[in-house]
Amino acid sequence: DPQGRFSIDPQFGIIRSKKQLDHETQSVVVLTVQSQLGNPPVYSSTQVNISVIDINDNPPVFLTKSDKVTISHTQPPGTAVYVAHAEDKDSGLNGAIKYSIASKQPNTFSIDPSLGVVNLTRTVFADKQQEYTLHIAAEDCGSPPLTSSLMLDSLAVKIVILDINDNSPSFTSSPLSYVMEDVEVGFLVHRIIAKDPDEGRNGQVTYHILSGNENKAFVLDKITGLLSTARLLDREIQERYSLAVMALDDGSPALSTTQVLTIIVLDVNDETPIFLKQLYETAVHENQDPGESVIKVEAVDRDAGLNSLLRYEILPGAGYEKFKMNSDSGELVTTASLDRETQEVFSIKGNCEISMSACKMGSEDGSTAQLYLAVLDENDHNPLFAKTQYQISVREDLEEGSAILDLFASDKDDGLNGEVTYSLVDNTFGAFAIDSVTGSIVTTKALDRETKSQYTFRAVASDCSTHLPRSTTVMTVLIQDVNDNVPKFEQSYYKASVWEGQSPKTDIIQVFATDLDIGLNGETEYSILSGNEDATFLIDSTRGILATNTVLDHENTSSYREMASSHCLVLLASDRGTPSLNSTATVLITVLDVNDNPPVFSSLEYHIHVKESIPVGSHITEVSANDCDAGTNAKITYAMISGNDRGHFRLDEKTGSVDLMKTLDYEDTMKFTLIVQAT
Repeated sequence: DPQGRFSIDPQFGIIRSKKQLDHETQSVVVLTVQSQLGNPPVYSSTQVNISVIDINDNPPVFLTKSDKVTISHTQPPGTAVYVAHAEDKDSGLNGAIKYSIASKQPNTFSIDPSLGVVNLTRTVFADKQQEYTLHIAAEDCGSPPLTSSLMLDSLAVKIVILDINDNSPSFTSSPLSYVMEDVEVGFLVHRIIAKDPDEGRNGQVTYHILSGNENKAFVLDKITGLLSTARLLDREIQERYSLAVMALDDGSPALSTTQVLTIIVLDVNDETPIFLKQLYETAVHENQDPGESVIKVEAVDRDAGLNSLLRYEILPGAGYEKFKMNSDSGELVTTASLDRETQEVFSIKGNCEISMSACKMGSEDGSTAQLYLAVLDENDHNPLFAKTQYQISVREDLEEGSAILDLFASDKDDGLNGEVTYSLVDNTFGAFAIDSVTGSIVTTKALDRETKSQYTFRAVASDCSTHLPRSTTVMTVLIQDVNDNVPKFEQSYYKASVWEGQSPKTDIIQVFATDLDIGLNGETEYSILSGNEDATFLIDSTRGILATNTVLDHENTSSYREMASSHCLVLLASDRGTPSLNSTATVLITVLDVNDNPPVFSSLEYHIHVKESIPVGSHITEVSANDCDAGTNAKITYAMISGNDRGHFRLDEKTGSVDLMKTLDYEDTMKFTLIVQAT
């Protein structure tokens, strides 16, 4: 109860109202009541629902105080003409509304007391305008009932009964009219008349053009119906107008009638003949017999009847004597045979210009047109190349599809007779083709001078003739070298040998590299790429001869390939093209040994101590010598040359092993000195 409308007795729990209650504002109030008992207190609560009972304290009220409706006098009895509506804020019977007509009226209308629908109870007549004002009262069903005041709170409804526009206008004027095409603007063409039997505004007629006057040729006075020209007429542009005319009364709703008014424009001889074309173009073959039909021209005159009869003629001019024209039909024929090849004017310009005239019968008025006559050529010329032979040079690295030459053959004929077709008649080994239309010769594959350095073939130019000779030219295509081949050694790996101790500039080996290119591209130069860091060797750059540059020593370097990579001889063959191309080959040079080194013992003296009791056959020692030479030159043989007279020892000539052959006796011999030779 936030509004404080109720109070409660704290001792007895009696609830009383403190303020006036309004059912229309809140019909149900829900209160929560709390009770307290004991110390410490114990609380309890309950809900109290209070219904506010409605009393009839609100009268019905209309939302609007006045209204107006219009009905036709032809409406039948029982027609609903108006619906009254009032509202009552009370509920139940207090809010139920009953409607009644409070004002006096001659039983023309009735009202449904529950729905408020006003109905027509009898037919009304519209001899003159009538008007009714009904005061409608609203009363609720409460006790006591409340009613809207008769004059202040009632609804005043004004009902106006009007006349009906039930007759359409009808035309009485003719739907056809004639006018000369040369009348001035504002000329009266026709008067449109329509009648309407209705009276007053329902019988007042106005006139309107609905369609057919899109070019604004006419203007219609909507009150009088007078139709006049609004612009100059031209029968040749439009000889008939069909105007859709409407007669409209001023009733509500308005009624109308339409009529199609046909206006025929009569001809006046005011037009000049005009050729269908200002420029005629045609053609005739040369060498035709006289009398050959050239063309039939036509002029038109937009006038009618005798005003449109024409005659044709040729006006004097260059070449007109070769032709004549039928004055009636306009047909043009030749009077002489035309020769395109002998008459330069036709050969150069290819046309003959003739002026023609069309005039009215019996009148000097006329017009002219131009005729361009092309003399068609006979195929009596064959195509001709500018030269009987062509020689061109192309690089061998030209891309496939590249154009190398645009051939052109001229043909003096015209049209298809002068269209030249090109072809190749000889074998080009699939290297070339020709465009049959343009004559452009193109490559059809990659060229290679090393495979084929020159092509010779014939090109032919022909037209569509089957009896004229064709034109032929000889094509010679020279393929220019491109540095596209690498010099190649005959071998990628060479072996050679040289005796040690040879004097410098001693030839060792000659290498060869071939290059398929020509000129500078095929000239090969030789050099040592690597392995010759000590300048031990040199090579002739032109002939490829590899020679010593110093005295070689087998014992210092036995192989310039296998013993040390730093001494590997890699030869380079380069051509002189731009850019230069090259290849490499490896040469293994073996330095042959000469027996120029004696064997050398590892020690000049060997001191051996043995016991005298050592058994016979025992190994005493082993001597060793080394020879810097190689092969058989380094094979050593050992021999005792002194000190073994009694044969106590044996020396193995191959291994240098010394063995005991007799028993030793210290008391006999304390020391042996053996001289061993290595050879």
